[in-house]
Amino acid sequence: MDTDVARQLLDLNRRFYRDFGAAFAATRRRLQPGVLRAVQILPDSGRWLDLGCGSGELARHLAQGGFRGSYLGLDSSGELLAEARRDLPAAPGFDVAYRQADLVDPAWAAGLEVASWQILTCFAALHHLPGNELRTRILQQARSLMAEDGRLVLSVWQFQHSPRLMERRQPWERVGLDAADLDPGDTLLDWRYALPGQPEQTGLRYVHRFERAELAELAAASGFEVQEEYESDGEGGRLGLYQLWKGH
Repeated sequence: MDTDVARQLLDLNRRFYRDFGAAFAATRRRLQPGVLRAVQILPDSGRWLDLGCGSGELARHLAQGGFRGSYLGLDSSGELLAEARRDLPAAPGFDVAYRQADLVDPAWAAGLEVASWQILTCFAALHHLPGNELRTRILQQARSLMAEDGRLVLSVWQFQHSPRLMERRQPWERVGLDAADLDPGDTLLDWRYALPGQPEQTGLRYVHRFERAELAELAAASGFEVQEEYESDGEGGRLGLYQLWKGH
């Protein structure tokens, strides 16, 4: 992907979370069933690094469930992190911290101990990162942080299984781009939500639709292999594809 096109896509999503962060967080007050399932299959103690932690709902759930160890949530959105920090979970033996970090920045992992994190999660974030080169670099960095016996669980959006979401596809001309400059699977979706007492808000986001073969190639290029997968979430239980990766 052309670097200028990738930059425009990243700027588009940054504007979305800047302008709609509070409203978006209000729609994410509970964890998706697929995330809850992932928590069940992962260890109940250790060092947990969450890439794209959003408004902190996962850390709250871990605290309530008795997770022992430490949790660090990274996110590029100051608005979402502000939501996370408003209600920091307190539980014996569980340390929670948040850090603003943009995975697009090559230095996002600076200061994090390499080969020391037993659990890495990246829920609903990878599909907002444009271009295979960028995704591979970020996941290679994540691999360097993972302990020898560590695991990474990620999820990507399968909006193609929802007729309602497919109707929200928008032409790239709305944001000054040509579809010929985008990669297969790249999609522009609108987002609508109304806070109580306020008119409906509409935003635009870039999303990439992954094929399974594409994810397998990405895992291999990043130093991982796919160990297991499942579908979950939303209408029909198929709007999220979850994969558990281990290092190789």
